[in-house]
Amino acid sequence: MPIDATPARIAELEADNRRLRRLLDQRDAPGELRHRMRSTMAILRTIIRKSAGTQRDLDAYVGHLEDRLDALMRAQAVADELGAIDLHKLLSDELLHYQARDGEHTTIEGPVLQLQPRAGQVLALALHELAVNAVEHGALGNGGTIGVRWRVDGDDAAPTLTLVWKETDTTPLSEPSHRGFGTEVLTRTLEYELRARTDLLFETDGLRCTIRIPLSERIDREFGARSDVK
Repeated sequence: MPIDATPARIAELEADNRRLRRLLDQRDAPGELRHRMRSTMAILRTIIRKSAGTQRDLDAYVGHLEDRLDALMRAQAVADELGAIDLHKLLSDELLHYQARDGEHTTIEGPVLQLQPRAGQVLALALHELAVNAVEHGALGNGGTIGVRWRVDGDDAAPTLTLVWKETDTTPLSEPSHRGFGTEVLTRTLEYELRARTDLLFETDGLRCTIRIPLSERIDREFGARSDVK
């Protein structure tokens, strides 16, 4: 197989090498790297197990599994050298994967928020399920639009991230008759992993999903820095 040696590919490999060097130069890099690897593998096992439990058709199972793994890889691709994942980049990349561009089909607004690696990966899966649902049943498949907005409420001691995903559809929306993998990720998985509370409302003009996540050092990369300020 020929090696891709284009300038763009070389620049990408050099950037990856710089990120790896910065990570390994840190005192606790080996422990941090092992922790991130264990965390990623745990999420992969969850995806495989739960995807298998909701699919009866082998081809459908393989297709959905590949899509979910791709979403996880996209989340890792936007991470910085320490693994922190920018929420805006996470959202825009996931929606762009489905040809939904910020400012055209979607509106993405909110303050800068750097998520810890595991929190970012878990949230990436939830946002992926929302995007897929919008393509198959909602706004992205029916010529509608999506607005995603978030804010941080509360004081520095106990802030809460509130993210609202609102679809404006061109066709009436009805509540699904069964709960699939996507609904489980949005409710039970987010609750277990991030102590989040999710409200799904099937409004007449489109889905509204509100996710509330209490921020802490294990969720928000900048939480510790904020709490140190006197």
